[in-house]
Amino acid sequence: MNELEKMLNGQLYDPNDEQLLTLRRKCHNLCLKYNQTREDEDELRNQILDEMGLNRKEGVYLQGPIYFDYGCFISFGKNSYANFNLTILDVCRVNIGDNVFIGPNVSIVPPIHPLRYQERNIYKSEKGYYTDKEYGKPITIEDNCWIASNVTIIGGVTIGEGSVIGAGSVVTKDIPKNSLAVGNPCRVIRKITEDDRK
Repeated sequence: MNELEKMLNGQLYDPNDEQLLTLRRKCHNLCLKYNQTREDEDELRNQILDEMGLNRKEGVYLQGPIYFDYGCFISFGKNSYANFNLTILDVCRVNIGDNVFIGPNVSIVPPIHPLRYQERNIYKSEKGYYTDKEYGKPITIEDNCWIASNVTIIGGVTIGEGSVIGAGSVVTKDIPKNSLAVGNPCRVIRKITEDDRK
C-alpha cells in the first residue's frame, strides 16, 4: 500500500512522500490562483476548481480565499456556499451535502497527529528527508446544514442533516440531525423544530 492509499484509509502515513508533496503543491498553487481571481470571473474560477479535481455539483459558490491541501478529496453538493477563508485539509474524504451554508473562517480538519511525542516528532526518513507521521479521519456534513463563522470541525465527525453549528464552536463528536449545537467542545442544545419557523 502506498502513502496515498494509507492516507485515504486513515492509517499512519508519511505526508512528505513524493506523490503527496506533488499533489499538495499543485493544489496549494491552484488555491493561490483562485484567491487572486475576481468574483465576476466565474469561468476562470470553475476552470481552476476543475484542474484541482474538486468534486462539486451545480450551484456551488466558494467566496474565497480558499485553502485546501489536495482539493480532489472534497465533494460539495448542489447549491452549497462557503464564505471567506474556508480551510479544508482533505487528507481523508470530506463530503459536504446539498444546500450547506458555511460561514467565514471555518476550518474542516481531518488530520490527526499521534498523542505521544515519540510517534509525532519529526524524524529523518530512510530516503534521507525529514518528515513526521500523521493519519486522518473523514468528515461528513449532511444536507441543509449551516456552519456559522469561526467553526472548527475535527476528523471523524458527521454533522447530521438540517443541523446548525453556532459561531466559534469546535465540533469533536457527531451531531444528530436537526440539532442546534454550540460551544467548545460543541454540544447539542436542542432540536430544531417547527417552533423555529420565521
